[in-house]
Amino acid sequence: MLSDDVRWKEAKEKAFLQNRWFIPEFVDLATENIAKKFLKEDALISWSTHYKIQTSISQPKRIGIVMAGNIPLVGFHDFLSVFVSGHRAMIKLSSKDEVLIKELVEVLKTWEPQISGLLEFSEMLKNCDAYIATGSNNTSRYFEYYFGKYPHIIRRNKTSVAVLTGDETKSDLEELAGDVYQFFGLGCRNVTKLYVPTGYDFEPLLGAFSKYNYLADHHKYKNNYDYNLAIHILNNKFYMTNGSVLLIEDNSVFSPISQLNYEYYASRDELLSSLYNNQDIQGIIEKNHIPFGQAQSPGLFDYGDKADTMAFLQSL
Repeated sequence: MLSDDVRWKEAKEKAFLQNRWFIPEFVDLATENIAKKFLKEDALISWSTHYKIQTSISQPKRIGIVMAGNIPLVGFHDFLSVFVSGHRAMIKLSSKDEVLIKELVEVLKTWEPQISGLLEFSEMLKNCDAYIATGSNNTSRYFEYYFGKYPHIIRRNKTSVAVLTGDETKSDLEELAGDVYQFFGLGCRNVTKLYVPTGYDFEPLLGAFSKYNYLADHHKYKNNYDYNLAIHILNNKFYMTNGSVLLIEDNSVFSPISQLNYEYYASRDELLSSLYNNQDIQGIIEKNHIPFGQAQSPGLFDYGDKADTMAFLQSL
């Protein structure tokens, strides 16, 4: 995955041609995060040891996995969890991210042909013993209908927020820019809402965020920026911008592509207490939680929706 292997390079190019949100920079970022955070031997040993993973299990289950396609290889952690647990995976890929996981599985099969019996792809996930499905709040209702009577993990819309104090350095803000802009803000770990103290000065933040202004040249992102800007102008809504992101005062933790909501707070402790109980929040980026710049670099124990996938698989 980190090599210049011709076959892998072709797969990444094909993934971009299929989904123009998957620009080479972000495909490489996703690949590097997985290789360095998930697939290091010491990390895998620590992870499998924690769950007392057996060398083999007597009655492996068939696990149906419905993968999302919002960012490259977003379903890799589910694939890896089922594979390491010893169960069999039946995977339904998203039409937005069909290429990369398939390529990795095909390479695995050439290295170890016995794997063929453990992994398969299917458009219909029938006759599975359990299900792991990731989608929107809307699709989750369908997942509940179809999979509710089986053991399951069903993930819904999540997002991440950042809590600022006003004492952040330029380096901190530049790192935060990555948490906002990487993958065009399409991931559940992307920051879509800022909490700032009353009287916060946004100029340093907008200046630091300018390092990603080149993303405004991407036609899909630019279309979203122009649309949201036009809406705010027509509605006579106050906004701030550096040309690539719109800062809007809004209570919602979710924001559309190219927009970053913000809200003022009076008490940091009260704010954090309320954020802990917010079911829409995947991660909190601030000095005592997820460090600036690390939102898109989860480890093996950082589960989507905070649902422990490996513990679920072990319980089967």
